[in-house]
Amino acid sequence: MTHQEIAAILLQAEITQKACAPIRSHLKELDLESAYKIQKINVDQKIAKGGIEIGKKIGLTSFKVQEQLGVDQPDFGVLLQHMQFQQGENLAFAELMQPKAEAEIAFILKEDLKGKNITTEDVILATDYITSAIEIVGSRIKDWNIKITDTIADNASSSHFILGTKKANVQEIDLENNKMQLFVNDQLVSEGDGTSCMGNPLNSVVWLANKMNDLGNPLKKGEIILSGALGPMVNLNPSDKVKASIEGLGDIDFLVHF
Repeated sequence: MTHQEIAAILLQAEITQKACAPIRSHLKELDLESAYKIQKINVDQKIAKGGIEIGKKIGLTSFKVQEQLGVDQPDFGVLLQHMQFQQGENLAFAELMQPKAEAEIAFILKEDLKGKNITTEDVILATDYITSAIEIVGSRIKDWNIKITDTIADNASSSHFILGTKKANVQEIDLENNKMQLFVNDQLVSEGDGTSCMGNPLNSVVWLANKMNDLGNPLKKGEIILSGALGPMVNLNPSDKVKASIEGLGDIDFLVHF
C-alpha cells in the first residue's frame, strides 16, 4: 500500500468520524520516515484547502511511554489554526474523536531556531514567552490501538488545544519542578511536573528544534510549540468541565458540550 493510500485511510476516518484499523501493518514496525511522510501528505492537503500552520506539538515525551512503545525518542505533529480555541469558548464533543486531555507548557517563539546542535540556551533565547496549555488529543485509530507509526502518521494524534492567558519569561519559571494539576468536574484526575516531560520541557523543545533542522524545516518566529504532557492524559466526555493549573502560569478552563 502506498503512502498516499494510507494517508487517505486516515483522512477518511477523520472526515467520517469513523475510526479506522491501525495502519502500522502496512509499514515496517519502526519505519518512522514513512509515517512522517504520511502525516505530511494529509497536513499538506489541509493547508492546500486553506489551513494555516501555526506551530508544532511534541508527543511521547514520557520516558515510560517511550519504553512501552519500544522507541527512544518523542514524535511531533503540526498545529493548524483551526485546532486552537480560546478562553471563554466551549468545545463541541461532536468535533472530537476519542478525546483525551493533557496539560502542558507552550513555548511561543520570537526568533527562528536554525542551525545544527541547538541547545537549551538557544531555545531560551528564541522564546518570547511561555504559557499554560491544555491539549486535546484524538485518534483516528480505533480504540487508541496505536504504536509509534500509527500516531506519527495520524499527525501525532493531534486534535485541539487552548492556551492560557498568563505570559511568563521562560527564565523565571522552574520548568523542571513546577507542579501541574488537571481537574475534570472538580475532581483531580492528573498531576505531575516538568520532570514528566523528558526531564524538563526545555529538553523536548531542544529535541524538536534539532529534528526540524534535520528535516530542513526549522522552527520559525511566531510558532506555538506544545512541549508535552506534564502528567497522564485523561478521557473526556460530553458536559465535562476541565481545568488545568500549572504553577507560575495560572489556570485554564473550558467546558465540553454536546
